[in-house]
Amino acid sequence: MSCVKTEGAQPADGGRDGLDFNPYDIMEPRAPGKTPRAMQNGARVKSSNVAPQGVYRPDYSILTPHMRSPEYVQMSTAAAITLGVTDGRMYRCSCTRCLNLLLTYPEGCRANCAYCGLARHREAERDYADRNFIRVDWPAVPMDVIVDKVATNEREGGPGSPFHRMCISMITHPRSDDDTVAVLKKWTSRIDPETIPVSILSNPTTMGRADVQRLKDLGADIFTVALDAATPEIFDRTRGKGVQSPHKWDKYWEVLLDARDIFGPEKFGVHIIVGMGETEHDVLRLVQRIVDLGGHNHMFCFFPEDGSLMDHLPATPRDQWRRVQLGRYLIDYRDARVDHMTFDDQGRLMDFGLPGGELDDIIDSGLPFRTSGCPGKVQEDVSACDRPYGDSPPSDIASYPFALERKDVKKVRKQLGIPHRLV
Repeated sequence: MSCVKTEGAQPADGGRDGLDFNPYDIMEPRAPGKTPRAMQNGARVKSSNVAPQGVYRPDYSILTPHMRSPEYVQMSTAAAITLGVTDGRMYRCSCTRCLNLLLTYPEGCRANCAYCGLARHREAERDYADRNFIRVDWPAVPMDVIVDKVATNEREGGPGSPFHRMCISMITHPRSDDDTVAVLKKWTSRIDPETIPVSILSNPTTMGRADVQRLKDLGADIFTVALDAATPEIFDRTRGKGVQSPHKWDKYWEVLLDARDIFGPEKFGVHIIVGMGETEHDVLRLVQRIVDLGGHNHMFCFFPEDGSLMDHLPATPRDQWRRVQLGRYLIDYRDARVDHMTFDDQGRLMDFGLPGGELDDIIDSGLPFRTSGCPGKVQEDVSACDRPYGDSPPSDIASYPFALERKDVKKVRKQLGIPHRLV
C-alpha cells in the first residue's frame, strides 16, 4: 500500500502554525458590514443611466454602464481572450476551452457568499460589473456579439471553435431563471449544442424541478450545483445565515437530486471548495456520495479572493490540496472508494488504498492535478473548463490548466510527500 508521509510534505505559504491543512476554527469569515441605502441594489449605476456601448472592460474608475442580462453577459478573462474580444495571453496555456458566461445586472448577485468577489456586501465598494471573480476580471459582452462570433466561425468553415463547451453561470437575482432560458435559447438558435455542448451552473435558491426540466428540454447537456462547502455547518457559515445570505443546504440538495433524475447519470455534478475548514475525510465522503448517485465532482482550491469576507484567511496548503485532488480523482475515475482509504484522527488522508505501483502510474500521468470540471472533447477525465489560474497564481499552481510536464509532477510529488516512485 502507498502511504502519504505528511511529515515530508511541504506546507504552502498560506498554512498557519506549520499546519498542512486549514482547520475549522481558523476559517471564520468576517461579519458583513451594513451598506448605505444609497448604494444598495445598484442604485448608483441605475441613477447614472449610462447606456452600454459594445464590450465593457472593468475599469474600477468609471460608473458601470447600465447593462443587464439577457442582452449582456460577463465572461472570464480567459474566455474573452479566446473569443477575441480582449487582448492578452495565459502562462503556459492557450487560454481556455470553455466559454464561461455569467449573468449580469446592475443590482448584482443578491447572495453574500463569504469567499466570493461578487458578494452583495461589496455594494458600497465596487459596482457589480467591476468586481473580480475567481481572481480575474469579467468583461461584459453583448450576447449577440458572442453568438455571432462563434456561429460565423463555424459557418465560414474556420478551423473549428476553440471552445469544447459553453457554460451559463446563474447568480441569485429575481430574473436569473428566465434570463438563463433566454441566453440558452439565443445560443441554440444558431449553434448546435451537439457541436458545443452547454452546461448550467445553477442557482438552486431560486429554482424548482420545473426549471431544471425546462433547461434540459431546451438543450442543456450538464447541470451542476455549486455546493462549495463540504458540510452543512460550513455551508451555513459561508453561504447562509452566518453571512446574511439566502442559501440553504437542503434546498441545494433538493435541486441536485432533481438534476440527477432529469439529466441522468454522468450529466450532473457539484462544485466543492477545499480548505474552508472541513476535513479531508469530509470532502472525500461527499465526493463518494456524489459518485454513488451517478454524478461527478468539480473541485476548487480555496484562495482568499480580494474584497471577500474571507480575504484575510490562508489559502489551502498545497499538501492538503494534493491529497484531496488525488483522492477525488481515484473515486471519480478509478473506482476507488473512500471506505478503502485511511485517515488520521484529524481527518487527513494517509493511505489511498491502492498498490504503490498503480498509484505511482496515476500520479505520473498528472491527470489528478489538472483542473476538474465538465468534460471536453479530449477524454473523459480532462475537463473543458480549465479555469486558468482561477484558484492560484501561476507561481504556485493549484489546478493545472494544461498537461503536466515531468518538472510539474516532481513538484506535485514533493507537495504530496511522495517525492519519488515507490517500489
